Amino acid sequence: MQTDPVTTIMQITNAHVAARCLQTIANLGVADALGEAPKSAQALAEAAGVDADALNRVLRLLSSFGIFAQSDGKYAHTDSSRLLRSDHPHTMRSFSRMIGLDFNWYSYGELQYAITTGEPAGEKIIPGGFWKHLETDSETARLFNEAMEGKSQSQIGPVLNACDFSPYRTIADIGGGKGHLLRAILAAHPGCEGVLFDRPHVVAEAPAAPRLRLQGGDFFKDRIPEAGAYILADIIHDWNDSDSLAILENIARSAQPGARILLVETLLPDDPGPHWAKVLDIHMMAFLGGRQRDRAEFEALFNKTGFTLDRVIETGVPVSVVEGVRR
Repeated sequence: MQTDPVTTIMQITNAHVAARCLQTIANLGVADALGEAPKSAQALAEAAGVDADALNRVLRLLSSFGIFAQSDGKYAHTDSSRLLRSDHPHTMRSFSRMIGLDFNWYSYGELQYAITTGEPAGEKIIPGGFWKHLETDSETARLFNEAMEGKSQSQIGPVLNACDFSPYRTIADIGGGKGHLLRAILAAHPGCEGVLFDRPHVVAEAPAAPRLRLQGGDFFKDRIPEAGAYILADIIHDWNDSDSLAILENIARSAQPGARILLVETLLPDDPGPHWAKVLDIHMMAFLGGRQRDRAEFEALFNKTGFTLDRVIETGVPVSVVEGVRR
């Protein structure tokens, strides 16, 4: 049934309510307190140390979205609410908590600044920008790394199934964080070696793995290791076109002709309907000054930096793999 126009405006205007409820539940660890047996709001409130009536009202709203299930005065887990458990293999708890941090919310409070100036509101909120902030705020950096790892866990399997990495002797993961994707690739392909390239303080915390070499550096200015394939997972969308070109140009300086570049990204669709990429695009604009792109925009970036777009590989989840080859 089609929603009437007034209800549409009201729902979108108040969409932050459900988001904030979700983030608060993640902060409180309510999903951890709920085992496999249904529990009342009173029992969950006692475990979380919060008011039972207020918690019940929040869980009632989230249950209407399929996050928890409400029945007979008790709440039970759903597939979605289980993702908020700390022990879930694909946990999204840290991701939800990170999006709920003040600087994210304050950035959206300054969205008009971003739209008016074309500059990211995040840099107005955090002088020096988010990436510099992570170098000095260890708790935020820890939460960010946990959030990115949790988000990527649901992508690793589909990417491995969609892409054949066996032809590459050496694979370089550029901006790969602690190397969760690269370690999975190396585990699945014993004939490959890997180089994890990220900021020195990031790779210093990366777990060791067979055939994995760690290299600290700045992907804008430091020499990138030579490899047969370069992976950048959710990296290019963080940056505007000028910065994205600088990253790709730096990689191109090390890449030999025929080397492959694999961008794991959420592409903007051709259709005008709702899509996660359109939401993520606004987040990139408001917070970092980056953007989501469609196939043609990635092709234009490749053409300007010595690469040729070969294909876009669908993975069965929102991310695709944009594959290019060094000319």
